[in-house]
Amino acid sequence: MKVLIIGGTGLISTSIANQLLETGHDVTLYNRGRTPSRVRSGAKIITGDRSDFATFESSFADSRYDVVVDMVAFKPEESQSAIRAFSGRTGQFIHCSTVCVYSGPVKTIPTPEDEPFHSPGGYGKNKILCEQALFSAYEKDKFPVTIMRPSHSYGEGGGIVRPYGPSETFVDRLRKGKQVIVPGVDDVARGFIGAFGNSKTLGEAYQITSDEYFTWNSYHEQVAEAAGGVYKPVYIPTDILGRVSPQRSGGLLEIFAWPSIFATAKLRRDTGYTGQTIDFAEGTRRALKWLDAEGKIANSDTDTYEDKLIEAWTTAAGELPKE
Repeated sequence: MKVLIIGGTGLISTSIANQLLETGHDVTLYNRGRTPSRVRSGAKIITGDRSDFATFESSFADSRYDVVVDMVAFKPEESQSAIRAFSGRTGQFIHCSTVCVYSGPVKTIPTPEDEPFHSPGGYGKNKILCEQALFSAYEKDKFPVTIMRPSHSYGEGGGIVRPYGPSETFVDRLRKGKQVIVPGVDDVARGFIGAFGNSKTLGEAYQITSDEYFTWNSYHEQVAEAAGGVYKPVYIPTDILGRVSPQRSGGLLEIFAWPSIFATAKLRRDTGYTGQTIDFAEGTRRALKWLDAEGKIANSDTDTYEDKLIEAWTTAAGELPKE
């Protein structure tokens, strides 16, 4: 297959590109060239900025791809530009969306793909608009779109997500035995590739998430163990965190404050996807090994806000009237 990946340097797109190249496919990456690439040799590179819509669209006027994968459309105007660029020029257009399109309290757990959209945050709301533009093009002109909705991606090339606070200092806090505030990707690539050239997936949306699910306590415990650190939680209510430090609470208020378990039966049915082969503990160890090698784990001593907040909360809780 001849495949174009818009992006190509992130966790998921790097794995997609490498798996395609390993099996002899023709792969082209389109990106700004600002992020170091971990894609193996053999991929063609087109350097450009998709936000320059006219230039982006003209770049593909004489091109034809079996599959186009858009990993970096975050606004509806970017998806609309992609529709103009690739209408009649690809057999399939795969848009990487997110489960944040229905973040917040959901109607059903495990959550199916037909859960109503109701994201409270800007990221999710913009992804909803992207999906709506693409599905509208499918319904009107049969634009050959397939939507994929991953959740938290982790592994070599990425950080370790936490529900509250900066991820850069998270691992260092655990390794130094500091208290942490807790509110009251190879497998993913296989799922994407399973949809390539599959007519069943046109006009459809699919969740592509892990088979594992656990509480935030278990999540923190597993990260701490993989990092060789200690988990010392301090529980602070979500509404308090959102009020006193909204900048650090973006992901928490967007999706992490609510239970999130997503059904993947539809993807398995239509693509033969068999689920994850790398469990969370192993994926975390791989991510930590890469972060350590690249010097990307920040010194938590330079960020004192979390310690100050923990101290203030502990003091305030201790002063509450006792019965």
